[in-house]
Amino acid sequence: MPQDFAPIVPRPLRPGDRIAVIAPSSPFDRTHVLRGLGWLGERYKVTFDSSLFERAGYLAGSDERRLGELDRFLCDASIAAILAVRGGYGLTRIAERANFAALRAAPKWLVGFSDVTALHVEALRAGVASLHAQNVGGLGQGDAHARDAFLRALESPLAARSYELTSVRPGLARGPLVGGNLSLLAACATAGRLRLPYGAILALEDVTEQAYRVDRLLTSLFGAGALDGVGGVVLGDFTDCPPSAGVEAFAVLRERLGALRVPVASGLRFGHGGWNEPLTLGVSATLDATAGRLTVGDG
Repeated sequence: MPQDFAPIVPRPLRPGDRIAVIAPSSPFDRTHVLRGLGWLGERYKVTFDSSLFERAGYLAGSDERRLGELDRFLCDASIAAILAVRGGYGLTRIAERANFAALRAAPKWLVGFSDVTALHVEALRAGVASLHAQNVGGLGQGDAHARDAFLRALESPLAARSYELTSVRPGLARGPLVGGNLSLLAACATAGRLRLPYGAILALEDVTEQAYRVDRLLTSLFGAGALDGVGGVVLGDFTDCPPSAGVEAFAVLRERLGALRVPVASGLRFGHGGWNEPLTLGVSATLDATAGRLTVGDG
């Protein structure tokens, strides 16, 4: 990607906008999703396919169902945002076949996290900003504070937001914010789909990966050359990631990421922990790892 990467930023959402809800990955808890749908329906016009509730083993329906659902809403210019009900597994089976030219022609927010990182990777390839944020099922369990943060991110996506972090490797970097789930980023790199803009600020999180597997995932990204142009790294939650032979996951992250020789900071509350801070991916961010601060957006 060119050094002057400048994504298309979908317009901010407004009350009454049409939003689509999809199940592109694993089956989901109906109660949590129905609660999330009800809350979203109080502010937006929510639409979804009747096939949303289908199951095919560990997938939310067949590849054809899930791909058709995604493509339908990517191509619908009346839709302002597409929200995933949950992550899990399944998007890497279909994401690269979806019509992301339609996303660029009719930009809309792609919203979700975990397995939805695969959609963020494809949106980045298409040059369109996206929102790493809670899935619909999570909104069904969320409190007022979490829901307010979600709405602010959708309705004021470029508002400047600052986060206090802990310095791991000092330095200053500025570039587009990218990233998501480490396991998914590694899978996308293996498939040849991951292209990070030069100088990008890479945000990473993961869940239930032992320390040695965190090492393996990072090593695969290094070996693929996927991190060669990264300008800085921000670490989020590595939830339920146990040590290996007494070595903590954070120690692995510090040691492996130190090879990049770029600013690194930790403590961003996003991912699978108790708080999943919404992050607008693709937009400009400044990481001051010396002071321990990340600023996203330009106001």
